[in-house]
Amino acid sequence: MAVYSTLAAVDLGSNSFHLQVARVVGDQLYPLDSLREPLRIGAGLTRDKRLNEDTQNRALECLRRFGERLRGLDRHAVRAVGTNTLRVAKNAASFLKQAETALGFPIEVVAGREEARLIYLGVSHSLPASGEKRLVVDIGGGSTEFIIGRAFKPLRLESLYMGCVSYSLKYFADGKVSKGAMKHAELAARTELQTIVSGFAKGNWQQAVGSSGSVRALAEILQMNGWSESGITPEGLDRLRSAMIKAGDVERLDVKGIKADRLPVLPGGLVIMNAAMSELNIDTVTVANGAMRQGILYDLLGRFQHHDMRDATVSQFMLRYHVDSRQARRVAALALALYRRFTAEDENADEAAPNYLSWAAKLHEIGISVAYSGYHKHSSYIVQNADMPGFSKMEQWRLATLVLAHRRSLKKIFRHQDDDIDWRMVMALRLTVLIYRSRADIALPQIEARVHKRTLSLTLEREWLAQNPLTATALQEEIEEWDGAGFKLEIKALRELESGLEQAA
Repeated sequence: MAVYSTLAAVDLGSNSFHLQVARVVGDQLYPLDSLREPLRIGAGLTRDKRLNEDTQNRALECLRRFGERLRGLDRHAVRAVGTNTLRVAKNAASFLKQAETALGFPIEVVAGREEARLIYLGVSHSLPASGEKRLVVDIGGGSTEFIIGRAFKPLRLESLYMGCVSYSLKYFADGKVSKGAMKHAELAARTELQTIVSGFAKGNWQQAVGSSGSVRALAEILQMNGWSESGITPEGLDRLRSAMIKAGDVERLDVKGIKADRLPVLPGGLVIMNAAMSELNIDTVTVANGAMRQGILYDLLGRFQHHDMRDATVSQFMLRYHVDSRQARRVAALALALYRRFTAEDENADEAAPNYLSWAAKLHEIGISVAYSGYHKHSSYIVQNADMPGFSKMEQWRLATLVLAHRRSLKKIFRHQDDDIDWRMVMALRLTVLIYRSRADIALPQIEARVHKRTLSLTLEREWLAQNPLTATALQEEIEEWDGAGFKLEIKALRELESGLEQAA
């Protein structure tokens, strides 16, 4: 895999969009440039959970500016990640197509726990080394992440659907603050927290750390007004809470340290932090400089240095679902060999395809632990819906589709011309599973392949086919399946074998 001297991360948060560029020196990253725009796209969600046109336009303009800064960087050296608002927006798919064009790079949308993992990775690299367990609280625009970890390893991850933008809009419309609204919002936040209290309350960790703009803004306000000597405390939050209720409107709040772009979402951030400190029995929250964008960079660096979290996740799933590892290795080796032959003359073959084939080979049978009947559907469902650290939602969808396609019907796999699944990947996996049906090491035939458009001509030894009649029959059925999906699989030796059998009869 290529080595890059410069990496970049784009964080499409519900409150702000961030761009971070860093220089790579060994195992370390050194900041080169950063950009931030407080777009608050979470506020652009309509009642039916659609991003309105004005918000989309502002976001696209921002991404064009980011795209200019990223121009010239290799596509593999840049990772752009979308979070809560893009998870819930019903028109996210159409917006993302425009967004990728504006930015000039692919954009991934990650699940809440994957967002939490990336946040912890960024925060842990910004803190002094310690053997203590740390609780990290990250208040975003649309969700708040809670992570317990030690050193660079997250041990427990949760994402709750409450954020500084969403809560400010819902409970403090137009910046109006009252005692009743404050109590209502705090009760909602504390109720949301009840689902994680047992695992995240004091006693499960030794130090509480906060990240994100909301946390830094709260800490700065408390310190500049003399309400806290360091970090965030319950007493300091109570002073700010009283000042906010007394003002009645965030625009009339007369305290030091408030930045104009942070003011509209300050009430929501205050409520969430206050509820978290109360419910989790936190005395003090210290502030970390690291955030998700730094986590994205370190995760990207790990992939290039062969420490890909996705590989670790696949290995964990194999253990969890009791996968036959020998069979998985057989399938992976042959599928990769076939795919390389199928794409030998294609200079534009997908560089990521070998990874997906390897992961699919290792996970295609995890559904057997649910039921053998239709196990490929169970496998696909698990891959698409489970929390898979390191994988984005689109990556999980792609992998789940490949797993689903490894056997039975192909008709629903290639329904659109712009499918992201290369049919040659599917062909390689299906043929491999078919050949290794005995689940044993066998003498493989000499295999040659030639691909032209949507046709694959396969050359196999006729004698091998004659010695393996079950496989020969399955290959004939495979030809018919591909034909129904709009592709052509040709196996000359199979026709010769059938012709010879007819003549013998």
